[in-house]
Amino acid sequence: MRWIVQIARVIVGVLFIFSGLIKLNDPMGFAFKLQDYFDPTVLNLDFLSPYALPIAVVIVIFEVLIGVMLLLGLARKFTLWSLIGMILFFTFLTFYSAYFNKVTDCGCFGDAIPLTPWQSFYKDLILLVLIAILYFGRIYIQPILSKQARVFAVFVTFVLSLSIVYYVLDNLPILDFRAYKIGVNIEEGMDYPEDAQEPVFNYHWWFNVNGEEKRITTQGDYPDVEGEFMRVDTEMVSEGYVPPINDFSIEKDGEDYTSDFLNEPNLVMVIAYDLNLANDIGMTKMSDMARDAKSKGFKVIGISASSNEKAMSVKEEFDLPFDFYFCDETALKTIVRSVPGVLVLHNGTIVEKEHWSNLNKLDLKIKE
Repeated sequence: MRWIVQIARVIVGVLFIFSGLIKLNDPMGFAFKLQDYFDPTVLNLDFLSPYALPIAVVIVIFEVLIGVMLLLGLARKFTLWSLIGMILFFTFLTFYSAYFNKVTDCGCFGDAIPLTPWQSFYKDLILLVLIAILYFGRIYIQPILSKQARVFAVFVTFVLSLSIVYYVLDNLPILDFRAYKIGVNIEEGMDYPEDAQEPVFNYHWWFNVNGEEKRITTQGDYPDVEGEFMRVDTEMVSEGYVPPINDFSIEKDGEDYTSDFLNEPNLVMVIAYDLNLANDIGMTKMSDMARDAKSKGFKVIGISASSNEKAMSVKEEFDLPFDFYFCDETALKTIVRSVPGVLVLHNGTIVEKEHWSNLNKLDLKIKE
């Protein structure tokens, strides 16, 4: 039992630290995921949405600290009950998401290791079993190092975690695991390979045959049945191939400009998924940056999911020398975590990406 407990202790501690660090790298992304859970159509906790970011920061730092405390054997009772509370909460969330198909990615490991809702739920079940082993074998969880050293290690972990959060929120994630990282060609990311797996559906056909309902299932063909057709229900069996980038477009007034702009040799995109949330200082800096970029020969556009009226208002307020185009909000949240942020593209390939506070780092070089 002693060795089983120690193995469980290491697995749980390392997983909690790893999961927390992945989310510390991108707390804004985890906050977006929490907003998905807070949505009225999911948990109906929309009043918490404005506080998603501070809640996300508290959760991920606590996740790292609990993992470290478990490995060190500090505050055993508090640590175990914290683990139990967190895993019960996460297991409920992942089961709810999986069973009701509400949130398609729990965000457990951020964008580094995407998991389906059912995969997340099974992962939490395994963790639940391991934490139960830890609880019932808690007598074998003995501390390592002196108490002062353990407390100091947890304090250092707390300070480092806060420092990481401060840095990535004032810049961008240290490691970019998303589909829009530097070096990616957006058009290529939207392509379907010739051998791409097609989605598979079951079609459940309902007929009235001699006064009784009869269901026949096919994978597309209309069944040969003598009876009155009533309805058909569609069930996805397998999703098939989904390209890394599948929700990106650039539109304005009903026109699609995606291909035109992705073939521009020198393009600067100013991105703000919600102009109501755009930082005023950031927008002012974007105005100056855009003028500088245009003077060097770049084409500059803005992209937002906000209304045309809001875009025109912001353009006038900050004297922006470019027009805004529309793109899906989720895609824009994924592209860059700051509001506003900037992308520099050469023929659709992302060569630079910056937070509004770091526009001085942009190296705007014209590609001939």
